[in-house]
Order: sequence, then C-alpha cells, then structure tokens
Amino acid sequence: MATPAIAQEEGGIQDIVVTARKRVETTQDVPVAVTALTREQLSRYDLSNLERVAVSTPQFVIGRAPSGSGATLVLRGIGSNTTSIGLEQSVAVVVDGIYYGQGRTINEGFFDLGRLEILKGPQALFFGKNATAGVVSITTADPGDRPEFSAKLGYEFAGQQIIGEAIASGPLSETLGARVAVRASKMYDGYFKNIGTAQTYPTRDRTSLAQVVNPTNHVSDPAGEGRAEEFYIRTTLKWTPTDRLTATLKANFGTNDNDNPGANNVFYYCPTGTAAFNPAVRCGRRFVSSSNRIPAAIAGSIPYGSDGSMGNEYRSWAVTANLNYELDHVTITSATNYNWNRNIFRFDGDLISSSGPQNVFATEWSTFRAFSSELRALTTYEGPINLMVGGYYQKTKRDYLAWTASGGLENSAAVPAFRRYLANSKDSKTDGETVALFGQVTYKPVERVEISGGVRYTHETKDSYFEQPYSHPIRVAQGIFLPNVRVTADQTFNDWSPEATISFKPSRDVNLYVGYKTAYKSGGFSNSGILSATASVDDFTFDAEKARGFEGGVKTTLFDRQLRLNLALYRYRITNLQIDFFNAPVFAFSTINAGSATTKGVELEFEYGPRALPGFNLRGSLNYNKARYGDVPDAPCYGGMTIADGCTIPAPGQRPRQNLRGKPTANAPLWTASLGASYDAALTDRLRLGLSFDARYSDDYIATAFGNPFTRQNSYVNIDGSIRLHTDDDRWELALIGKNLTNRWYAVGGVDAPNTGGGTGTATGLIADQVGYASLPRTVQVQLSWRY
Repeated sequence: MATPAIAQEEGGIQDIVVTARKRVETTQDVPVAVTALTREQLSRYDLSNLERVAVSTPQFVIGRAPSGSGATLVLRGIGSNTTSIGLEQSVAVVVDGIYYGQGRTINEGFFDLGRLEILKGPQALFFGKNATAGVVSITTADPGDRPEFSAKLGYEFAGQQIIGEAIASGPLSETLGARVAVRASKMYDGYFKNIGTAQTYPTRDRTSLAQVVNPTNHVSDPAGEGRAEEFYIRTTLKWTPTDRLTATLKANFGTNDNDNPGANNVFYYCPTGTAAFNPAVRCGRRFVSSSNRIPAAIAGSIPYGSDGSMGNEYRSWAVTANLNYELDHVTITSATNYNWNRNIFRFDGDLISSSGPQNVFATEWSTFRAFSSELRALTTYEGPINLMVGGYYQKTKRDYLAWTASGGLENSAAVPAFRRYLANSKDSKTDGETVALFGQVTYKPVERVEISGGVRYTHETKDSYFEQPYSHPIRVAQGIFLPNVRVTADQTFNDWSPEATISFKPSRDVNLYVGYKTAYKSGGFSNSGILSATASVDDFTFDAEKARGFEGGVKTTLFDRQLRLNLALYRYRITNLQIDFFNAPVFAFSTINAGSATTKGVELEFEYGPRALPGFNLRGSLNYNKARYGDVPDAPCYGGMTIADGCTIPAPGQRPRQNLRGKPTANAPLWTASLGASYDAALTDRLRLGLSFDARYSDDYIATAFGNPFTRQNSYVNIDGSIRLHTDDDRWELALIGKNLTNRWYAVGGVDAPNTGGGTGTATGLIADQVGYASLPRTVQVQLSWRY
C-alpha cells in the first residue's frame, strides 16, 4: 500500500509516496515503472493476499499450484513455472526490506500494510537478491504517535467464509510504540465443486511382474472442495530514543490450511471432450474439479497420510529487525531477518477421480529457513553527488521429503512397514549462501537533471543432494527409479548486475527518464526431481537466469493536479530462461536453461480527479506487451505434439524436443487494460456513500510454458465493485464487496494431465488432457468495520 503524501482539499489527485530506490519519493518523481496501491484501494476490495492483488493488476499473474514451488508469479510475461520446488521466482516478494523468493510466499497473509509497490522489469540494486521480471515490495504498518484501534468482520457468500481482523496500536511511552494486528478466516464451502465419486484403487502385493496375485481393492472416497482456514498475527515494536535513531522489531506467525490443494485444478480441454481415465468427467471451463482421498489402508501407513483426506498445511514465522540511524548527511540502515516455513501436503497426483492402478497419491514434508542481513548507507548532501553503498548476506536451508503410492504397487516385505504401498520416496536438501556488495552514484549536474549508475556483485553457493531411500522392486527392474543412490551438486554462481538511469524534469510536474537495467536470478537444484536409471545430476541442476535491457518513459501531472498521465516503454532480453518439465522417457522432473526470451511493450496509465466533483476518481491503463521466446532448441514438447507441429525425437531413448523460437511465453497477453471509477459523497451530515467499479481486460494467451495451443485462454473482462456506507469520521463502515462479478473462468497456468496423451514426437500424436490452474469464481462479501 502507498501512503498519500499530499491530499488535495477540493478534488484533485494525491501524490503517492514510494521507496522504490530506498529513498522517500513520489511515484511521479521516481524514474522507475511502478504501480502503487493506496490504502484505500487495498481496503476497497479486501486485497489481503498476493493472489487478490494480482487479479486487480494488469500484467501481473499468480497461478496457485498444488505441488512443486506452489505458485508461479508472472510480470510482463516473464515468470517461473511451478513443478520444481528448487526454483526461485522471477518476480521477487520483498516484505519490510526482506527478500522472499519462494512461490509458497503466496500463503502468507499480507494485511495492515503501510505500502505496496509493484516494480516492473529487472531489479538489481535495492532488494536483497535480484529479480529478472520485477519485485512486489510490501511494507507493513508501524505504530503511530496516537492510539489506534480497529476491527473488521466479514462474510463471503460463495465460499461461506467468515473473516475477522483486529488492530491495536499506539504509544507505550514517549519513545516506544507497539502495534498488534490479527486476521483469521474460516471457509465452510469450497469455491470449486468436487465432482469426484468413490473409486477403486487395486494393489498387488508382489515384487516382480512375473508373480501372479489377486488384487486388493481399496476404496478411495471423494476429496474436499478447497475449504480453508487461516490465522495470522503480527506484532511490531518501534523505538525512537532520539531524533536520529529508529529501531523496529516485527514478529509474525501464520497458518494456512486447505482441505484440497488441487481444488482449482480443472480439466478444461480434452481431445475427446471427456477425461481420458474417467469419461464421466466432462472437460470444460467450469469451476469444478475431481479428486479423491488416499485409501484408508494406505493413508494409515504412508508418512503424513493422516486420515487420507487431501490437504495442505502451511506454517510460517519470521522476525525482522530494522535499524535506521540518521547523521547530518548520511543515513545508515540495517535490516536483519530470520524466517521459517513448513509445508505438508496430501495430494491426488493424477488430478482425476478414477478407478485403476494409474492413480497417484502423494504426501510431502518440506521446510525452508533463511537468515539474512543487509547494511546500507545513503548520503543526502546538498551538492551534486550522493552515494548509496551496502552489503547483503543470506544463509538458507531447504529440507524436502516426499512419498508416492502409485501403479497399484504393494510390498508387504518392505522395511520399515510404512513403505508397503510406496512406489517411491525422496530425500533432498539444499544449503545456500549468498554474499553481495552493491553501490550507486547519483549525480545532478544541473538542477533538473539526475544521472545515476550502480552495480551489484553477487557470489552465491548452493550445496545439494538428492536420493530415493526406497523404490518398489518392480519400478527398479523397469529402470524407472534408482534407489539408494545419492546425487550431489556443489554449485557456485558469480554475477555483476549494473544499471544506469538518466532523468530530466523540465518542470515540477513533468519527469522524463531512460534507463539500462540488468538482473540475475539464482540457479539451483531441483529438490523435487526423480532419479531414474538413465538420469544424472544434469537433470537436477540449472544455471542462473539473467536479464538486461532498456526502459524509458514520461510521467506528468497536469491541469492543476487533476490529471496524472504516465507512459513507459521497455525492451528486455532474458537469457538462460529456467523451465521445469516432466521428462517422460527417463521418468524425471528436470529444470533446464532453455535459451532466451524477449519482452517489449508500452504502458499507458492515467488518473483523473476533477476539482469540480470532489470525491470522484477515474483511473485506467492500456498495456501492450509482446513476450516471445528466442532460440530455445532444447525445449520439451507438450504431450502429444507431433512432427508436423515441430516436435522431434533426436535419438532412440531421448526425450522429444522442440524449438520454442517465436512462440509466446506463458501468461503473456498481447493487450491488457483496466478502467475504474469511484465516488464518495455525503448522504446526510453524518453519513457518506462510497461507490467503486474496476474492470480489467486481458487479451488471449497461452497458459503454459511450452507453446501448447490447446491451453489457449480466450480474452476476458474481470469486473470488481463495492458499495460502502460510512460515517463522516470513518469510525463505522458497512461495505458490500464483489470480485469477478462476471463469474468469468480463466486459467493462470496448468500442466498436461499425468499418464494422458501419447505419440509425442511421432506423426500421429494424441494430445494430453489439459489441467488449468483456475481463477476464483464470483465472490460477494459483506463487511462491517470499526475504527477508533
């Protein structure tokens, strides 16, 4: 959220303060393409998590996935797909100055905020570790110098969700302030109807296909519908013993539980019109999915199988200490953090309710912890030259364990006994360490011209291993799994990321700028891979992703501060693009560096607040973005892709591959736009009425990373609206908030359905069933708020 710095008394528009360059600047003064959401905008639609923010922001896409990294974050058509837990995101999330690069960050609750800024394009200097597509920078609220109390109670009708939020803040003494914010919710119905039915999973207790045994049929009941519970608490202490020193300590804890992590996995295209393994499931763009629980006997033995119900249990906590010391012309800032999260999930891995041995049931336990510290000095001399210098250190550790039951496999002789129904298990770990130095020089040769240049040097190491402690003897004999073999990788990455910007302000209300930017995203190790007899360490490791290019624009505030009109142009090239895929011939998940991609475009945005009509605001944007692959000769084919479509098999036993040259990247519509209006007017001496309407348009796009035309999402319009009745002092408010009022279904990512399709790389392929990560349906929420 951004904080208004100058509010016009009679209409007009507000200046919005941001810290995109670690300086306090307005959006119009900073020579960076940035979208800043105000406190009022975030409250208007209860944008309390990143998925809700993305739905309201053109060119920003988040797709939630049930496994792997947990999510894909895409900006301007550049992002990382979801199937590897080892990938860091191309769009980094930074909270209170701390870098969070993991996809499962979307499970955090971001509420009671002080600022939210979306910085577009490569970011190298200001945010801990680099990001090749952009940064979402979040600053949580601090205690003020006056007591503040507030509470919200809401009910959302589609999911039958109760939502509560409470904040208490204020001074404890002349130098110490405290703030406590709590948010909780419980959903009694899912957004997606589960049309799964009771199914049979047959297992055969044998260690060789030559053995003839009768199957044991296990009943698998339907899974949940995505019902969720969440709880978050954040406590802040702010100490200002002198005018020069400010120390802030923040601690937060959160839980996020869901009864079916694959509830939004929708079979939206199938060659025959119905799912390959269950003709009773009609494929289409509907808010329905089908999945089943783990059969009771299997759930009782497999680690973290619980009672067999599907589920995702996310826990996290973090402590952040920020120190800010101001000398006469130098400000020294320190940001230190320790954060931890744990994710446990139970998952119907074949994504479809069906009977037969092709079913896949998986459980996973993973933890991630990180310690980081950044020290930065910023000068504010009145002369033409100022500096920013600093250093950054981060230490991380990821532990990953997984267990899979599939293929109807059973082995009563397996030791320990929990392995009886397993096809495979995994054990992987990555220890990472990052050291970075950075600096920037800002030079003002004349009053209205600013030239800045800087560079970040990054040295990073990652030490990893992967092994499969158990694989069923039949899968070992087939060469699919290789048990008790440890694959190790000790990786080192070094990078220099420079950038330079020139800005010119011919007047107070006009700012022209042009910049050259580069960025780096860490390479790494695919902890969630699979080791087969023909796989190697190369199927697990991947190199760093890098970006470079130019951006420029003009920012204007016109007509006596009634109109804000901004234009930006950009072109960036991303090399060593990280793509994760399922390598079917060697039965392994692999992450590769697949050549390059280019994103280029034009962005136009405006905001109009006429003084003749105080309380009215009109806003909108129009964006053209062309994100296309360059030379990517070693990319995987999508399931069922034929020779005529450009898919070939280089040699017997090798995976089919294609060149993605010229094809669009995932989630990259050519055109996006937004248009919104709000009006707040007096009804009586004590009551005011607020109305708002926001529409977002997206052109059509491909929903997956491999150019599959059958995943194309048609263009759509998404409409949000709210009605608010509040007192003139804002102490009480009753609101009705609607999102996706057109109830439009659209995919924000997806995968080939497991075990479907065939003939990939041949003349007569059969396209795999397509599973999309679907958007949320229409939601309507009533909310009562009280503030003091």
